This record gives sequence, structure tokens and C-alpha cells, in this order.
Amino acid sequence: MRFFLTAAAVAVLPILAHADAAEDALEARHGYMKMLSINMGQLAGMAKGELAYDEGMAVAAATNIQALTGYDLSSLFLAGTSSDENPESNALPAVWEKSDEFATRYLELREAAAGAPDAVKGGQANVGAAVQKLGMSCKNCHDTYRKPEK
Repeated sequence: MRFFLTAAAVAVLPILAHADAAEDALEARHGYMKMLSINMGQLAGMAKGELAYDEGMAVAAATNIQALTGYDLSSLFLAGTSSDENPESNALPAVWEKSDEFATRYLELREAAAGAPDAVKGGQANVGAAVQKLGMSCKNCHDTYRKPEK
């Protein structure tokens, strides 16, 4: 009897480890996207005039976005974390079905963020141009790979 219980426990461990890994990846992905959102929100607020232009804050937000886009996303998009498999996920199955195209969209965001810290210097109008470039890159990915907001 003890042998069967031990064998059953050993058989279940990989399943539990996978479930924990998927949950951790989803939680980390939400945190990653939240950090992008916070920094984009600061820049967008300045671009719209809702926040006073503050060059230091703008450069910091753009630098954060640039740093975040250097992250390797593969650990955040594990199997089992699509919106079809997990109700907490906003990632559509297309992330995995069109993984090469998804990777290209992410590289486009990285390229848009590459010059952002310098681009936001010099005034509100410059922030607007940077936000437009970054925002278009975000939109291009969200339109195909993110579940629409209700």
C-alpha cells in the first residue's frame, strides 16, 4: 500500500509543478504588463496635459519601458496560460499559435522603446510623439494577442 501511495505522489508531482509554474508565469506576466502600463500612463498623462511635463519623470518612465522591453518574455508565456486555459489570462491562444509573429511584435516594441528616454526630453510635444510610437506598438500586439476588454 505504501508503495502505491509513494508512486501516486511521485506521478502527481510533475503535474503540480507545472501548475505552479503556469500560475507563477501568469502572475509575473500580469506584473510585467502592469509595470509597462504604469510607465506608459505617466508618459500619456504628460502628453495629454493631464500631468505637468516633468523631464526627469518622463525620462525615468521611458527608461523603465526601455528596460522592461529587454526582458525575455518566454518565461512569462508558458503553456497553460492562455485565456482559453485560464480565466485570469488575457493572452489569446494566438500568442502560441503565431509565436514567430508574436516575437516580431515584441521586437517592434523593443525598437520603439530603444530611443524613448532621449525622445521625451525637451517638452510635452516630444513626449506625445514618443507615446504615439510606443502606443502604436502596444496596440499592434494587443489587437491580435490580447483578449478585448469588456
